[in-house]
Amino acid sequence: MRDVFEEIFANQPLDPTEAARRSMRPQLRRRFFERAAVGEDGLTVVLDGKPVRTPARNALAAPTRPLAEALAAEWDGQRDVVDPARMPLTRLANSILDGVSASQHAVAEEIVAYLGSDLLFYRADTPPGLVQRQARQWDSILAWARETLGARFMLAEGVMHVTQPDHAVAAASRAIVAEPWWLGAVHSITTLTGSALLALAVAHRRLSAEQAWEAAHVDEDWNMDQWGRDELSLERRAYREAEMQAAETVLRLV
Repeated sequence: MRDVFEEIFANQPLDPTEAARRSMRPQLRRRFFERAAVGEDGLTVVLDGKPVRTPARNALAAPTRPLAEALAAEWDGQRDVVDPARMPLTRLANSILDGVSASQHAVAEEIVAYLGSDLLFYRADTPPGLVQRQARQWDSILAWARETLGARFMLAEGVMHVTQPDHAVAAASRAIVAEPWWLGAVHSITTLTGSALLALAVAHRRLSAEQAWEAAHVDEDWNMDQWGRDELSLERRAYREAEMQAAETVLRLV
């Protein structure tokens, strides 16, 4: 099955809007297996008894049986064709097994870097409605970081960079767990939202994925309230929200 897995997941524009931008139609492979399941070890995903492989040829194996079952269910949910764009949990698992596992320190450092310029630090000074909406969505998370993590961050208006205190970044950094699946999921949420604090809040059960996703899109939602819906933007956003849900599934099941 080596060529099969490389064909499905390697070098494809997995985002449908990106495929459209490139004027490409993804070449999807027809479903080639009868049944996806968890192997006898309780951790490996198998198709008709044969192990699924990542693009780097690692076995698609989860650290817990519930997560392995969720991965197998995603494969079994592919009907006529196998569409990587509809398999966010498998894509995240692939990236963790092929990338994060071998570079945990670098991934953790990328999350820490976001703590220096987090989305939640930069506030609008006008209009009042947006100012209030940002405060309503973001202030409680900053209070949680201050009271639970011991991290007191500084806020700024506009986009002018403000240097965060080293002690605040260090305090929040201590909430980062040195485990590849945890790191991969938190890194995914961080890059999807532009906020390491939102990612840490999801990882430590302070926020649900839905709440964090709403908080990450305060500005975008405000603009759409004023000027109307952007359907292409919403299509891409739905795709990325599925990635967010996959990351939360990993955090919940590991």
